[in-house]
Amino acid sequence: MATLTIRNVEEATKQALQHRAVRHGVSMEQEIRTILDEAARSGGTPDREESLYDAIRRLVEPHGGFEIEIPQREAMREPPDFS
Repeated sequence: MATLTIRNVEEATKQALQHRAVRHGVSMEQEIRTILDEAARSGGTPDREESLYDAIRRLVEPHGGFEIEIPQREAMREPPDFS
């Protein structure tokens, strides 16, 4: 097995890991190993199978969708005269 050293861990993170280890009845070292193993096996990040657009569309379409009125653009006003 390999040995890893992780430096500069925030104190709050260390305490959270200790509490998590206590809840699971294991050492902090074992808890961190478990977290790393699970993250490595899952690829580290959840797979996104649909885009944000598709997710919003899936939620809105059953309700008939919606139309957004885009206001008519107007000409820019004259800039102020600072002379």
